[in-house]
Formats: sequence, C-alpha cells, structure tokens
Amino acid sequence: MLWTIIVVLFVLWLLGFTIHIGGAFIHLLLVIAVILIVYNLVAGRGRS
Repeated sequence: MLWTIIVVLFVLWLLGFTIHIGGAFIHLLLVIAVILIVYNLVAGRGRS
C-alpha cells in the first residue's frame, strides 16, 4: 500500500514538471513520500 502511494506521488511529481500543474503542492507531496520511505526503511531494520 505504501509503495503504491509513493509511485502515484512520483508520477504526479513528474507530471508537474511536464505540464506545470500543482506547483509547490506536488513537491511537498514528494518530500512527504521520501520521508515515508526513509521511515519505512529505518523502522523495518529496527524490527529485525
């Protein structure tokens, strides 16, 4: 589920570059997605 959200946000971010929609909002979503990835990796290593 998390990876699906990340992929969708990344695609929206790329669309923001190509057709200039969303502006800073899409970049903010991408930053949130990156933070979630890092958190997921750190939390995953802590459980093992």
